[in-house]
Amino acid sequence: MFRGLNAVNIDTKGRIAMPTRYRDALLHESEGQVVITIDTEVTCLLMYPLVEWEKIEAKLQSLPSFNPQARRIQRLLIGHATELEMDSNGRLLIPPLLREYAGLDKCIMLVGQGRKFELWDEQQWQNGRESWLSEVAGTNESLPEELLSLSL
Repeated sequence: MFRGLNAVNIDTKGRIAMPTRYRDALLHESEGQVVITIDTEVTCLLMYPLVEWEKIEAKLQSLPSFNPQARRIQRLLIGHATELEMDSNGRLLIPPLLREYAGLDKCIMLVGQGRKFELWDEQQWQNGRESWLSEVAGTNESLPEELLSLSL
């Protein structure tokens, strides 16, 4: 289970060092192999252990190919999907095109989301967080039924 915020630097070659608390899980679960792709809703990257991505990819492949929205999602998620392997120092090389898409420069936020990570430009993350917090504070809309039964 991946959770928490981690400020991570990208080196000049485009590598990030995975925080040590995630390395063992990634090595155990998928032998250090991950798949990284774009998020279609916001400007960040999604990173899955290979075994988790394979489940998602199978679901994407089973979508009807004549449905334009399904094809759009397949093109974007599968088309951008790139396999990466952690090196012996726990680093991952993020491809330039994906770094460019997400605006990743020197400082990024690695955000644990359970079975995956999100990779954000640090400033984009800060702006998004402020926006999401203000949306929650200022909303008069009712919560989805699933959230009404959630106790924190």
